[in-house]
Amino acid sequence: MDFPATPHLAALFKYTIIFGLLVAFLVLLTLAVVESDKFLPAAGIDRYMQRMAFGEATDTRDPNLYYGIVVDCGSSGSRVFVYSWPRHTGNPAQLLDIRQMRDLQGRPVVKRITPGLSTLASNPDEASTYLKPLLQYAAYHIPRDKHKETPLYILATAGMRMLSESDQEDILDNLRENVPLDYEFLFSDTHVEVISGKQEGVYAWIGINFVLGRFNHAEEDDPMVEVEFDQTSLSEASQVPSILRKRTVGVLDMGGGSLQIAFEVPKSDDISKSLIAEFNLGCDKHHTEHVYRVYVSTFLGYGSNSILKLYREQMANTSRSTSILDPCLPRDMPLEHTTQDGRHVHFKGTGDYTVCRTNLHHFLNKTVPCQKQPCSFNGVYQPNIDFKNSEFYGFSEFWYSMEDVLRIGGKYEYKKFEKAASDFCKTRWSLLEDRYEKGLYPQADEYRFRSQCFKSAWMATIMHDGFSFPANYSSLRSAQLIYDREVQWTLGAILYRTRFLPLK
Repeated sequence: MDFPATPHLAALFKYTIIFGLLVAFLVLLTLAVVESDKFLPAAGIDRYMQRMAFGEATDTRDPNLYYGIVVDCGSSGSRVFVYSWPRHTGNPAQLLDIRQMRDLQGRPVVKRITPGLSTLASNPDEASTYLKPLLQYAAYHIPRDKHKETPLYILATAGMRMLSESDQEDILDNLRENVPLDYEFLFSDTHVEVISGKQEGVYAWIGINFVLGRFNHAEEDDPMVEVEFDQTSLSEASQVPSILRKRTVGVLDMGGGSLQIAFEVPKSDDISKSLIAEFNLGCDKHHTEHVYRVYVSTFLGYGSNSILKLYREQMANTSRSTSILDPCLPRDMPLEHTTQDGRHVHFKGTGDYTVCRTNLHHFLNKTVPCQKQPCSFNGVYQPNIDFKNSEFYGFSEFWYSMEDVLRIGGKYEYKKFEKAASDFCKTRWSLLEDRYEKGLYPQADEYRFRSQCFKSAWMATIMHDGFSFPANYSSLRSAQLIYDREVQWTLGAILYRTRFLPLK
């Protein structure tokens, strides 16, 4: 017998369907989260969600919150970064929980001005006036009652390094004298300086590993490494031969003009102090939990744009012909070039990726004598890398060469990259140009697109012929952002420079 549907039964049926859909949605969401966690570092989903909360506005009403300011004075401009952190837990095995300050809209408290500080070489008395927009911006966002305990660091990089020492000091002296007159920040003479490329590399290494959680306590599935200590550099209270701790990541960074590598050296080998940076990131200098030894090397002139210019010039000068076949250009791609002595040369691409890589090898200067073994290239010493127990992140050109055109950014796979790069190079330029004009490469500007064949070959040459990464190395990831944000060396600088402050 059929019973007529009642309003109660209809409502029950409707709610049952809604409940079932809700359960299905929650199951799918859980599966998606678990699946996405496979692509995150071993820190796990809890830490990922914690990092995602960085978008929340900083609570400036919290009396237990502290602040720090870093001004990055680069070659083309200067930027101010404001950081905040809660009171330290008191556990010497934990670092400060430093985060980038966020305004009421959740945006990072960052401001940039141009041109660079180094342009004031002829007017050093204008240095403090030049920085006022940045310092006023920082002062506005930090609670007034916190100014006197807020450290301010003004750190200059490449542009200032190129000035004479006297020009550098004239600019720095002006800042040392005048900044304290206008602001109450914690600021001393040692808080303003021109940092070396080595220091900048160390700060970048610290910042990236901090964001990845590599300085935190190890969890069950975290990769570990045994770290040995140089007993002569430790206090009596810290005399331990070695400890087992979470493995850190190495950093590869290639810009247009320079190239840099930085990684931890776990073994206490006989290495010159000038080649290794050893530092304690912990809040207690008597503990070894956060003592790190990092190798950093910067190669000026080995950036992708610098090498490309040198390559073109050498090809033109070697041939002395006005028409040259170039294996590092896509097939049939034309290129006009004017040499330094004024000759006009016409290049035509052959798109031979393998020959291109072979032709680039001599730029590594492998024949330069190695004063201390082993060396990477150009006679520069580099400690052996344990490729079986290591992990690297590649930034800037390592990301652009993999992602902007080839669209394989992320985990680096040698065979996959070589095939994608080779296929691009040997494709006729008319077809590539047609694809580009149709918007199929939205991340690549015209210069990137035209130089992609060369730059992918140079990246692979540096990786495998320069730094000697084996073809089967599977622990390199190219990246532009970590946890959806750009990681600046200034984060590493504030972490390093505030580690022994009394307020912790």
